[in-house]
Amino acid sequence: MELFNKIVGVIVLAIILGLILSLPIYLLWNSCLVPAVDGVHEIGWLQAWGLNILCTGLFKSSVEYKK
Repeated sequence: MELFNKIVGVIVLAIILGLILSLPIYLLWNSCLVPAVDGVHEIGWLQAWGLNILCTGLFKSSVEYKK
């Protein structure tokens, strides 16, 4: 049961951290991109979270640093 609680805790922490890290995307998109580009609409916070997840998956660095 302890292992299950730890796994659930890590998942919840990852979701909360992802939502917090999507806040700059949300703010920058709506304050900079919408006025600058015609046809671009405002996005919601969950859409910014989705963009964050998408960009993380697409542009994740695969470089390994050896000491």
